[in-house]
Amino acid sequence: MALHFTRALCGKKLALQLAPGRFSNPLIASRSIVLKSVEPKAEVLENHDEKNMKIGRPMSPHLTIYKYQITSVLSITHRMTGMALAGYMAAFGIGALVCPHDFSYYIDVVESWKLSAPTLIAAKFILAYPFTYHLANGCRHLLWDTGKFLKVKDVYTTGYTMLAVSAVLAAILAAM
Repeated sequence: MALHFTRALCGKKLALQLAPGRFSNPLIASRSIVLKSVEPKAEVLENHDEKNMKIGRPMSPHLTIYKYQITSVLSITHRMTGMALAGYMAAFGIGALVCPHDFSYYIDVVESWKLSAPTLIAAKFILAYPFTYHLANGCRHLLWDTGKFLKVKDVYTTGYTMLAVSAVLAAILAAM
């Protein structure tokens, strides 16, 4: 039936080569198949670089040929600050479950170290900056989602503005 359908679609005569007198109906045509075992080829384990050297392909220069751009650096930093914030939350949550005292006890311990004001401000800035950076860059991405500031000049301008805003916000939080 498939042969007849194919003939009708193609408009060509497709002849099935049958031995004379063997089968009169092409729908019941069959042929004998002989299976023979073949030894599997030994699998050659070579990594991607070895294979490329063997066939003469040059090594890709990867990141060494690219000039750093603020857009790529800000994107990578956004991901890193997101991971840092996740680490903060995990450490804070695990600490709240495991540590025997409440949060105010540990604040008192840090105050008992009698650290200088610049040291405390620097430590608080280091802790606050990933949050403010991620917040400011997230707002920048939300603006991009509305279709604004997508020209190259605007992308660079918003990038530098975001860096300044995040630094100022972190400084304000550190001064508290």
